[in-house]
Amino acid sequence: MNLSRTSPSLNDAPGLLYAGFNQDYGCFAVGLDNGFRVYNCEPLIEQARDESDEGGIALVEMLYRTNYLALVGGGRNPRYPPNKVIIYDSVKGKPVLELEYKSEVKNVKLRRDRLTVVLQNKVFVYHFALPPQLLHTFETCDNEKGLAAVSTSLNHAILIIPGRQKGHLQIIDLNSLGYYISVGEADPFIIAAHSGKLSCLSLNQDGSRCATTSDKGTLIRVFNTATGTLLHELRRGMDRAEIYSIAFNTESTRICVSSDKGTIHIFNLDPSVVTHDLLPKYFSSEWSFANAKIATESRCLVAFGNQKNSFTAICADGSCYKFYFDPRKGGECTRESFVRFLKRE
Repeated sequence: MNLSRTSPSLNDAPGLLYAGFNQDYGCFAVGLDNGFRVYNCEPLIEQARDESDEGGIALVEMLYRTNYLALVGGGRNPRYPPNKVIIYDSVKGKPVLELEYKSEVKNVKLRRDRLTVVLQNKVFVYHFALPPQLLHTFETCDNEKGLAAVSTSLNHAILIIPGRQKGHLQIIDLNSLGYYISVGEADPFIIAAHSGKLSCLSLNQDGSRCATTSDKGTLIRVFNTATGTLLHELRRGMDRAEIYSIAFNTESTRICVSSDKGTIHIFNLDPSVVTHDLLPKYFSSEWSFANAKIATESRCLVAFGNQKNSFTAICADGSCYKFYFDPRKGGECTRESFVRFLKRE
């Protein structure tokens, strides 16, 4: 959730430029106009901070809980040029690598073996080492949001990015890059996901499922990444909305979706996880079966929690919510906790 590229809201925490979970949703990092912080999710504890008058950080990509972070400068006084990716070693407290590009870096995605850098119209994929080895470059349509998602599975490494045409999605097997002589092996698989411009992307852990939504924000579509088959078409609502985040649970039986309506929706992807005869007709597989409300309607990112039937929302106003949902009855979720994690001294 990069706040430096969107119009500020009255509810936004002062100085907050970015927020994002790590690969297993156990931690999250925030970029600030004076540095960055890292938090553990459950329990919510600040783990690290690096703040100074050297400038702002508009993107912080963690690598699980390791000492490596990918940083991109931003805000009114960027710490690093926005066209550079800085690999930062938190143990040494200094950068160990920098990559420079001809235009602004929109996003960075890390795996233990791959580094993906997203620009407005190009995506660079590297073998992640010091120094990194460039494996392939992909072209996309205009991608101002830096949309990209990478699976976390060790054996199934999938990258999804926007296609060259509006509404199209490229699915790339990262394990195949750089290991084949034939250029055709690296050609991405294309899915015509939406007629409008893509606005949010997500992958499950093993990369076998992806979820997409367009700038209209009324439908979320879930595809099989191997075949391109449309598996689910889920309706968030009838009114236009901006989707901020989509997250799969570990079993890929549910997804959680947050939008600018201040509402978080949970959808079932596996009919066997719900006893349908207990539910009103409204809670069909197409509509969300559970929902929660963020009081301030602040922009937020969501992720399923470690505890069963729970999820976490981190918000642009500097707050963190934890909710529980009833897997049988659905309906309105129960707010378990509310913490203001970002308090500027």
